[in-house]
Amino acid sequence: MFLRREAVPFTFVAEADRFRSNVTPPPRERPSVSELTGRTLIGLTVVAGLVGSLLFGLPALGSGQMPAHSQQSEASEGR
Repeated sequence: MFLRREAVPFTFVAEADRFRSNVTPPPRERPSVSELTGRTLIGLTVVAGLVGSLLFGLPALGSGQMPAHSQQSEASEGR
């Protein structure tokens, strides 16, 4: 038995490209003053935390001189 395949019309794909909706989305609400203040404070807190960690971390990253005496555990001392 031999089945003949029919061509599938793809006009709906071409029509979908041309379709434009006449419904416009609602305008975005402007953030209130308190929201803007909150966002600014959060941003400043994050930046201050990064700057503070950098300032406190730089001395630890610096290649300073080794201390004159080194700490040794009691196990390393000869008994």
